Amino acid sequence: MYKVGITGGIGSGKSTVTELLRGYGVAIYDTDSQAKYLMSHSPLLREALVAAFGAECYTATGELNRSWLSERVFSCREHLARLNSIVHPAVIDDFLLWAARQSGRYVVAESAILFESGMDDVVDCSVAVLCPEEQRIERAMLRDNVSRERVVERIRNQMSDAERCRRANYTITNIELEHLKEDVAKLHKTLEDASLAHDHR
Repeated sequence: MYKVGITGGIGSGKSTVTELLRGYGVAIYDTDSQAKYLMSHSPLLREALVAAFGAECYTATGELNRSWLSERVFSCREHLARLNSIVHPAVIDDFLLWAARQSGRYVVAESAILFESGMDDVVDCSVAVLCPEEQRIERAMLRDNVSRERVVERIRNQMSDAERCRRANYTITNIELEHLKEDVAKLHKTLEDASLAHDHR
């Protein structure tokens, strides 16, 4: 199975891109939601997280304390790196098992930290979704109902768009939805062609 990684910073609209690809019948693996699922349901991950961050990672009823953990890791690059080093090897293994069960020309892994987590090593190509920073800030403030300062802090703790561009095989810019739809249609064709070329190597 040809595997594609799609990445982008907070508010870039990578989820919009993947939803448009889903409309073409492409199977999408959302690493963020799967990571949360694994953190809630994997005993090994639970043990590692409690050891790294404390028992507060989980509520009294045993559920992942997402707001507490987010508050702790997103304001500290070191904590974020530690969380990723625990969670992402498990997510990568889960993605590879999932991809092997899918049909179609290619599958997509959507990940905000595709390169930072090492997931780029297990996909055949990568796509960076780009958007002007001011537009990203406004989108994220509206979507998450958080302050401008909080969004800017998260952006500063993420890889820059310039670095994503340098490392990705393809880029797509998300400013206006109608233009994005056209660009995603072209991207889908490009990825289908790439998967065919990959099959015939």
